[in-house]
Amino acid sequence: MRIVFMGTPEFAVPSLDILVRNGYEVVGVVTATDKPGGRGGKKLIRSAVKRYALKQGLKVLQPPRLKAPEFLEELKSLDADLQVVVAFRMLPEVVWDMPPLGTFNLHASLLPKYRGAAPINWAIIKGEKETGLTTFFIKHRIDTGDLLFQERIPIGENETAGELHDRMMLKGAGLVLKTVKAIESGNYELKKQDESLVCHAPKIFHDTCEIDFNKSTLEVHNFIRGLSPWPGAWTKVEVDQPSEGKQLLELKIFRTEKEIGDHDFEPGTMVSGNRKKLKIATGDGFVRVLELQLAGRKRMDAAAFLNGYGEMLKLQPAD
Repeated sequence: MRIVFMGTPEFAVPSLDILVRNGYEVVGVVTATDKPGGRGGKKLIRSAVKRYALKQGLKVLQPPRLKAPEFLEELKSLDADLQVVVAFRMLPEVVWDMPPLGTFNLHASLLPKYRGAAPINWAIIKGEKETGLTTFFIKHRIDTGDLLFQERIPIGENETAGELHDRMMLKGAGLVLKTVKAIESGNYELKKQDESLVCHAPKIFHDTCEIDFNKSTLEVHNFIRGLSPWPGAWTKVEVDQPSEGKQLLELKIFRTEKEIGDHDFEPGTMVSGNRKKLKIATGDGFVRVLELQLAGRKRMDAAAFLNGYGEMLKLQPAD
């Protein structure tokens, strides 16, 4: 069976690797074009999938436009039986309808829940105790195709999006292999998605990552871990630096613990008792901050942060 693989980030690499290691004929790899990066943006950065594919000697295609005639001609010439998509962009019908066995996608949720670009983040932000992985045949509307296989994955109480991403990345590879074997043998049954269960996971932007400390401790905690490590939940803090005076700087928070209970602080008030522990008031308690990063500084734990910047912040003493 001739396979074309489509993917770009690190999440897709184990899925491509497991096909190669199991002897499947990957006749082409479609990935994003190289992006400017590095100091001054002068270096072209290859995608994680491209770096892996080149090491394996696989043919790499990087079309700027998926409907470009020259790309479609080259893709057709690969004569693929099946196309496998993991963390790639939306495909036009002329691409996904090309191979005789179809094109399937691996999605990081239990579809039809969390359709969209950021399913891992939103599952944690919404406080889900469980998520999963889905393979499905691609159709016209994004993430709506008929289901092939699903695997359920529990979410830890304090697990971050980055930690869940890494677990799902590896489990996803196994599900891709299972799906390819089933399609190869014809031993599978399709299942329609239940539209009554649909919820969406839209792309996340920096402006929507500001923390609202008026919300409950649980909501704030889930919001922070659902955006950790990227793009990072943030708030603004006033920093009084001797050389530069008072500045309002962005503070990213990556890891917290919940502390629910009554208090008299305004939500958003930063509280520290012994210069080793830092917590921030919420609507019904506190989140104790474990890891954070002030704009222009390194990411650090709370004790190191307080040691370096505690004197410059407006901190309230703990009760």
